[in-house]
Parts: sequence; C-alpha cells; structure tokens
Amino acid sequence: MLNSLPLNNLSPVTTRCVGRLSMPLIYVFLTLFLIIFQTVSAASIDNIRISTTAQSTRIVLDSSSTPDYSLFALNNPARIVIDIKNTQLNTPIDQSIFKNSAVRYLRHATQDNHHLRLVLDLDYQTVANSFILAPSANRPHRLVIDLKAQSLKQGKLTQSATAAPKTLTSKRNLITKPRKVIVAIDAGHGGKDPGAIGLGGTHEKKVVLEISQRLAKLINADPGMTAVMTRNSDYYVTLRGRLKKARDKKADIFLSIHADAVKNRKVQGSSVYILSEHGASSEAANILAQSHNTADTISGVKLAGKDKVLQKVIVDLSQSATIDSSLDLATAVRDELKNVGKARDRIDSAGFAVLKSPDIPSILVETAFISNPTEEKKLRSPSHQQKLAQSIYKGISSYLAEHAPKDTYIAARQGTGKHTVRNGETLSAIALRYRVDLDTLRQMNRLTTDKIRVGQTLVIPNA
Repeated sequence: MLNSLPLNNLSPVTTRCVGRLSMPLIYVFLTLFLIIFQTVSAASIDNIRISTTAQSTRIVLDSSSTPDYSLFALNNPARIVIDIKNTQLNTPIDQSIFKNSAVRYLRHATQDNHHLRLVLDLDYQTVANSFILAPSANRPHRLVIDLKAQSLKQGKLTQSATAAPKTLTSKRNLITKPRKVIVAIDAGHGGKDPGAIGLGGTHEKKVVLEISQRLAKLINADPGMTAVMTRNSDYYVTLRGRLKKARDKKADIFLSIHADAVKNRKVQGSSVYILSEHGASSEAANILAQSHNTADTISGVKLAGKDKVLQKVIVDLSQSATIDSSLDLATAVRDELKNVGKARDRIDSAGFAVLKSPDIPSILVETAFISNPTEEKKLRSPSHQQKLAQSIYKGISSYLAEHAPKDTYIAARQGTGKHTVRNGETLSAIALRYRVDLDTLRQMNRLTTDKIRVGQTLVIPNA
C-alpha cells in the first residue's frame, strides 16, 4: 500500500528532488502525493438507476470498479444504510426517480474522507437483498439493491414467507385486493334425471348443460367475474347438493338454467323465476330447525348459539334483501332475453328448492319451451344456445353494474379515475403511484401484458 511505499520505489528524478528538500518539505510532498494517489485510485459511483414493481424496488449503482461495501437496515424510521469503501459519489442525486417507490429520500455523506455512506429513507419496512454484477457489454460494475416489502402479521412487521403483500400504502397499511364476482351456474337435471323431453327426442339435461357451459365461458372471459358450475357433465346432483356447491364456493349469484315444457305445444318463449314468499318462509323454518347443531351462517352471521328470536330476525332480514336482489337480477336477465325471442314480462315466483338460499340472489331461467317443436329445434342449435348465453351474461352484467359486492373488481370500477400515460412511465410505477395492486390494474384495463403506450388512458380503481 502507498502508506508503506519506500523511497527507493520512486523514480530517479523524484529521488533526486527529494534529496535536495528539507524533511518538513519531504513530508508535505509525500502527503500531497498520497492525496493525489488516493483520489486517482478511489472508485466512483457514476450513476444511480431505479426500477419498481408493485412488490419491490430495485436500485442500481453504476461503479467504476468492484464496490467493497456493507449493507444494514435500521428501524424507527425504516432505513437502509450502504457503506462503500474508498468510493466517492460522482453523480448528482435526482430525488424524483424515487417517486412511487419504497424509497422516500436518498441521503449521502463521506466518512473518513474517502468512504461513501448512502442512506435510503423508506416509506415502509422492507427486506433488502444485494449483489454485484460484473461489467458486461457497455455496462460497468454494478451494485444492485433489491427492496422487497414486508407483510403485516400479528400487528408486527415481519418478512413474508411466501410473497410480498399485494399493495402497501406509505403508512404501511395493506390494501385488500379486489376479487371477482362468483357466479354459480346450475345446469338443471342430469344423469338419471333427463328433465323434459321434446318431440324430437331432445333431452332438457343436455341442452341446458350446453347453454350453461357457453355462459360459463362468457363469464370467465370477463375480468370481473368467475363461474362455478354445479355440474360439468351428465351426472345427477340433488337440489340441495346444487345449492351447497354454490354456498361452499361463496357464490354471489346463483342461476339455474332449464327448458320448460307444457302440454300445449304452441306455448313458447322464456321466463324467469325467483323464490316465492311462501318458499322463503318454509326455507327459513327449515334453517332455524337445524341451526341448533350446525355452524350455518346467513350473510356471514353464525346462527348457532343465538337466541331463536334473534335467529328468525337475522334470517328474515337476509331473505327479504335476497328476494329483492333476486327480483332485480331476474328483471335484468328477462330484459336481455327479450332480444333473443319472446319472454314473459312477469317475473314469476315459486318455491323451487334450488333457489332457497337465504343470502344468495338466485333465479331460475326457463330458456324456452322444449315442448314447442320450433323452440326445441332452436335449443339444439349452437348459435341459438350462444345467443341465450350472451343474453343471460348481459343481464348479469347489467345487474352487477348496480349491485356488485363492494370488495369486487366490478364495484371498484364504479369509483374509478383516469390516468393518461406519459413518456417514461411504466405500469408498475403507475400502480405504485395510485397505491393499486398491479394485478388489479391489469384486470381493470384488460391488459394481458405490462406494455403501455404514451397517450394511453388507463382506468384507475378507487381514484
């Protein structure tokens, strides 16, 4: 090292010059030489870059040589400290690059005249990982620092064992990611139960399954919904079993698809049913009779262990609201079915067991009369099946525009704002700016990739 550099290692000219100098001047000369040598040999940080996703922040320091560094975290407030030996900062710090990232501010200082200390003031607690990249192509040595958000667990900030939280605000609060509306589709009959049979030998169980499968595809293609089928092929499911599947999947809507039949083969058209008041009353009695030994819940409220009078009030309130919602859903679907063919204006009510969920808006759709030869033929037609599926899907969409559960993507759209993409912006940075989960932002804008273009208008939920 230079501190122990012997005089005989100096050049002849330097040695002769030193020999003519007094000792104090020699020390001054050597001190100046040391300073110049250290300045020349010191590494430098020549550029600072940053990239972000909804879950992490990456900081890249371009260095003139392999950095000799150490890194540690501090709490209260959250900070990351990076000490780099024999290095100087050779680039101005643009604090604006940290906007919408985990870093609130970058501070720096020089220690012992030649060591660089960088301090990252954070918006929330993170786990820091770092590594060095060797020069490649036109890129210099690089020190990479990844900051990954931590999750909230039992009131304390701890490192997530699986993945970073979906979104963190600057106050370290988690924002719940919106969910899809779950639509339970019940294809009537099946297996040993063929349902009604048309003159041409068409089985109701077959055509309603095909319509239901088409409807499921439309729903699953919608970024705000997902479909759950009570049966996916030709097998028998009990009426109670169908309802249980919907409840087990936490369905928000239940639709039972059928094809009607009467003796008069001239009758045609579709119709929509909801649960009758009498059916609701009998179902309430059935629920209350069993609640003493079950963990059944109504609208998220457990009935077991509650006073019988309170149980009845809970069930009655839930069923009243559910019947009203079912009527709204039935009306929306009926209005769309009119675009396919004849549809009965009146929304009928009946005590169908398959509709007797006290807290899930439920309707039964009679798509057509399989007993009518013309409609039987249409029910076998793939194009007509698709039209029926599309009309039911549009009716569901119309209903959800006003009645979507508050924690869903569709409800989030109702409080949306707009953002016009500017030059240099990324989808992940925009998600961080508005504190929106990146997956949610993709879903809201029907994006299959993170590519966006300048001038593009994005929908921002809850903006």
